[in-house]
Amino acid sequence: MKLCNKPIVGRSRFEKFINRRCYCLAGHKGKCDEYPYLKHLDTVAPRVRAKIQRDSTKTTGASWKSVDAGPNRIDRWGMLLPDAILKEEFDIDLPAMKQGVQAKLREKAATYDDCMEVAGKLTWAAYQMTNAPIAPPELAEYLTGRFGEMELGSNRCIVCRDKLDFRCFEEAQRGRALIETAHSNPRLHNVENVGFAHRECNIAQGGKSLEQFYGWIRSIVARVDAGVDANVDAPGSQSSTSRPNS
Repeated sequence: MKLCNKPIVGRSRFEKFINRRCYCLAGHKGKCDEYPYLKHLDTVAPRVRAKIQRDSTKTTGASWKSVDAGPNRIDRWGMLLPDAILKEEFDIDLPAMKQGVQAKLREKAATYDDCMEVAGKLTWAAYQMTNAPIAPPELAEYLTGRFGEMELGSNRCIVCRDKLDFRCFEEAQRGRALIETAHSNPRLHNVENVGFAHRECNIAQGGKSLEQFYGWIRSIVARVDAGVDANVDAPGSQSSTSRPNS
């Protein structure tokens, strides 16, 4: 599938570091558009449309801005820039932040191209959830051409593999979504690594890759099946009741 790819001017503070472009089909009529595949969701489910664009292109950060918390929701591609440029041009002083905050922000970094591929992939996935709106024929053809065949009601949580219900997007309260954007490997933001997950599943996975998470779960189940008593230490270890006070 050939896309237009004509340059588009945006308003990002990091604009000079990316080559923003049109993702309409090549030879399209009318104005170029960076997110043509989100127009239908903007009409029928604007909150979902906003979430897809935000999660694809922005870091998470905190709900406030401070040296300890870090900046809230900045462009992921900005986190690819060296510390000196972030400080001199954007007044973002990463070295002054806690090590954990620095690591989290750097882990959220991604190229513009990867972010845009993720936005398209998440849109494709959302339309395949149970009770999702029906994509117009031309949109379904566009998404199928870019990401593969679509089947309503087939999309599943990438962690627990249970089916996801589109209506859960609208049931979020006070910023606590029931469905979140998730990553098979939390340190990679690209089209092969992204999908949707139940909020509780995403929280449970934490910073582990899915492979690590499933291994951890299997080890828990194995200990439970073996009848290991949580109140008894493993052989050779010092019992908590006999340890000296610290």
